[in-house]
Amino acid sequence: MFWTFFVANQKFVRTFLLTNQHLMEGQHNLVPSLSSLLALQLFLLLLPLTESVTVVPWKPCTDLHPVDLLSQVLPRNREALAGVRMVQEGGARGVQFFSPTQALTFPSSQLFINCPLFPAEFSIVATVKVPDTRIKRNEYLFAVVKEDANQLLLGLRFSKEKVHLIYQGSMGRECLSFKRIHLADNRWHSMVLAVSGHHATLTLDCGVPLELVHKQPFPSDLSTDGSRFHIGSRRKWKGLFSGLLRQLVLLPGSDATPRVCPSSKPSLVELSVPTFLSNLPVKSHMNDVLLPPYETEVRVTLGSKPACTEAELGQLWFDTLKRGLFLCDGAYWHSMLQEKDRLDYVDDYQDLYTTSETLDIELFQIPSVGLFAAMAHRANKPGSAIYRWNHGHFQLYQNISTFKAQAWKQFTVGRKMFLAVSNSVGPADGERELSVIYRWSNKRLKFVRYQTLETHSARDWEAFHINNEAFLAVANHRTENGNHNIDSVVYKWNPGTKTFEVNQTISTSGAYDWEFFTVGPYHFLAVANAFDGTSTQTDSSIYIWLGGAFQLFQTIRTFGATDWEMFQIGNRVFLAVANGHMLCERGPSLYTINSTIYELDMTTKMFLKFQDIVTYSAVDWEFFSVGDEHFLVVANSYDGSSYSLNSVIYRWQGYEGFVPVHRLPTIGCSDWEFFTSAEGSYLMYSSAKAPLSKVFKLRIH
Repeated sequence: MFWTFFVANQKFVRTFLLTNQHLMEGQHNLVPSLSSLLALQLFLLLLPLTESVTVVPWKPCTDLHPVDLLSQVLPRNREALAGVRMVQEGGARGVQFFSPTQALTFPSSQLFINCPLFPAEFSIVATVKVPDTRIKRNEYLFAVVKEDANQLLLGLRFSKEKVHLIYQGSMGRECLSFKRIHLADNRWHSMVLAVSGHHATLTLDCGVPLELVHKQPFPSDLSTDGSRFHIGSRRKWKGLFSGLLRQLVLLPGSDATPRVCPSSKPSLVELSVPTFLSNLPVKSHMNDVLLPPYETEVRVTLGSKPACTEAELGQLWFDTLKRGLFLCDGAYWHSMLQEKDRLDYVDDYQDLYTTSETLDIELFQIPSVGLFAAMAHRANKPGSAIYRWNHGHFQLYQNISTFKAQAWKQFTVGRKMFLAVSNSVGPADGERELSVIYRWSNKRLKFVRYQTLETHSARDWEAFHINNEAFLAVANHRTENGNHNIDSVVYKWNPGTKTFEVNQTISTSGAYDWEFFTVGPYHFLAVANAFDGTSTQTDSSIYIWLGGAFQLFQTIRTFGATDWEMFQIGNRVFLAVANGHMLCERGPSLYTINSTIYELDMTTKMFLKFQDIVTYSAVDWEFFSVGDEHFLVVANSYDGSSYSLNSVIYRWQGYEGFVPVHRLPTIGCSDWEFFTSAEGSYLMYSSAKAPLSKVFKLRIH
């Protein structure tokens, strides 16, 4: 402990100085007398013993208690925070960062309240989970950055097998590097980094500490004046932490290892974890029988769904997961009181590695066989893949030869099931572009080739029925010579030949998508026109079925439109367009633009603008419901500089329209699909820029 002394009675000092001043003025001698020097030395020796001395204890720059850096930036009431998502994996919760936003920073003066110096002795405790596929070259858990000069003062970063502590020393930037530290293995790990003088130790999962001895001691005068802590980054997109962060604690003045080790859970030690990350939902795995204190034969069973037989007749079961009360009638459980499902969180559930980038997903059920996902792959070999949902995960089921496939569409005609793929190129240079219809074979339990149709860089198929007749519409994007103003085709099923034949052609401009929907007795078909040859600012059209053909109903100005999504909330009818790109003959290209939701106005008999939502080269909308809540998720694909963007889930808020509630990290997102199974509810997205599709599980309470 250091002490600071203040002299209250300075009479002796003043006398000493006046005496020496008189000697110096009289003798013109700059050297004080020997007696004066001896007197001053005696005074300094006796100073602690004088009654006129006041002793004030030294204070460190910050309290010597654990500082939870993560709680400094996370909201205490579990409100949504831009750029952050909570994820539960491997039996623990952590947060994932999507962007280095200002909300994830705080001034250093918030911690160092007595002086701006970073502690010379300290330790850092961090608990992380990093998938091997996400690790970049260098990622930062946190950084202290001097704002005006954008200078890194101190940062903790890691690569695939290294952990680095970087700091500004007396001779410039210094780096302590621990090698062969395996963090990126998709498992939770806790590490303690302790620094004192020349020595630094790293303890991983309460194992054997790894010690480094540095030439220069850690500086005792590292000033943090004018700096900020950046959590999950070093203020830039480059180096953004891509894994899950559960704990990040700074302990000034001591080594935190004895505080957390040994531990029964060495990979999940806790020094200071934010409350909402440490409290996991309680799930009962046993059926507990509660006996009331009064005479009765009624029993209430808790936990997972029990059997309902004659033996349980009249008994009650309380579903702790869905918070519902059920009564057994001897055969079935009947709901007596049940809470509505609500979307709580979205968990990263399955990484589906594909042979190529994927432009579209089509989900469908085959009775008595299961749930399938058809993936439209960009690469010609080995073609596109069909996956089957098996025991809660998608597994490869069948490969089908395709040629730069753009989209799949599943449909039925009578009892036959079909799957149409839109190929955007021919099998070889100079050959015709042929899109193919496949039929499901109940004998072979596979899809087999059925019919080919000539198309032109086809982007989408839409199947529908009108008056018990089957139709199939293709969106032709452009001809082989680059002409975008061409006809798209509506085909009709011929029961005699059992094939699709041309029924109607419709003029389109770089068509990307068809959307069929019905309102009352009326049938509509909307086309998303993306490009007219010179500009993406073009009219997309809505057609109505009249007199055995589609007639123009309404045109809407769109900007590189890529998708229409029709949905209903109550008796209100909406139509959302995904605008992908604003390109004119002159001026720059814009990717950050509004996509728009329109509502059908029954008075004017037109779709009128309801809400604009800022999107980033949006290519798809997906509407889904959970309980009584309604959601839209958008596929953001590109912002003009990066394909790594957040795609956003919006929740219906009535008069407020749709508001953002969840942000999901995606790479070149091309499609979203919602589905349910016996295991729960899910969202699935495909990437047009990486051979990876992902399944997210919706956490519902």
